[in-house]
Amino acid sequence: MEIRARWALAGAAACVGLLVATWLAAFHVGSLRNANLTTFFGFIDLHRHGAVQGITGRLVWLCNPHTYVLWAPVVAVIALLRGRPRAALGIGAILLGANVTTELLKKVLVEPQPAGLVGGGFPLPATTFPSGHSTAAMAVVLCLMLASPDRLRPLVAALGAAFAVAIGYSLVATARHFPSDVFGGYLVATAWALVVVAALSAAERRWPSGAAVDRVSLRAALVPQAAVVVAAVILAGLVALTRPHDVLAYVEVHKQLMVVAAGIAALSVSLSTGVMLSLRR
Repeated sequence: MEIRARWALAGAAACVGLLVATWLAAFHVGSLRNANLTTFFGFIDLHRHGAVQGITGRLVWLCNPHTYVLWAPVVAVIALLRGRPRAALGIGAILLGANVTTELLKKVLVEPQPAGLVGGGFPLPATTFPSGHSTAAMAVVLCLMLASPDRLRPLVAALGAAFAVAIGYSLVATARHFPSDVFGGYLVATAWALVVVAALSAAERRWPSGAAVDRVSLRAALVPQAAVVVAAVILAGLVALTRPHDVLAYVEVHKQLMVVAAGIAALSVSLSTGVMLSLRR
């Protein structure tokens, strides 16, 4: 087995380990379980703003099952149109395997959540670890990387990470999932993607397809990710400048939310970048 396949499998194993650690931390460590719930309430407070409600609702709708099954398979079609049948098979394996795994884990990792309603009439979500919507969003992002040309892959990874973060934030803000569920969904999708990358790499070595290789330097591969991070910081700064008192008051009350929100963003960027680099030639 070549080095790339071994590293991809090691990455998949690391994702599984982080998935287990996230579940243990969120449901069996008292202080972290409380932080999970506190952050959940903080996102809901943010959701009470009218503009936020319109955005989050549309984003969640994109990854609802009845919507997702209509547009997600298009990614495999893109790979077929580019003459990449192996990639199309891998994409199908990721889309199906990741989402089925998440649904099975929801039934296996059963941990009761507090019952009742939060402010605004939102019901507290039932046991939903890991998040199916987050799994779906990250799976599509990673599949798009498999379907994309080499030179476009870093840009797809960067924009896709931003999309997955937006979906994750929206799920918590609309009281559908706890932050830990979002972490779990990202990790399930990435574990499947890395296993598929390892399989495709091994198949390419044994049965070369003869496809043209468009080499991308490490610097060029990382520039889009850095640009997305900088853009996010600038956007946050602009929001703070327009409503400084409201932003400072919110941050003061929801310090844990800021840490967890940064963690969701960092995980999404790290996972998409890791898969993108595993595909780099």
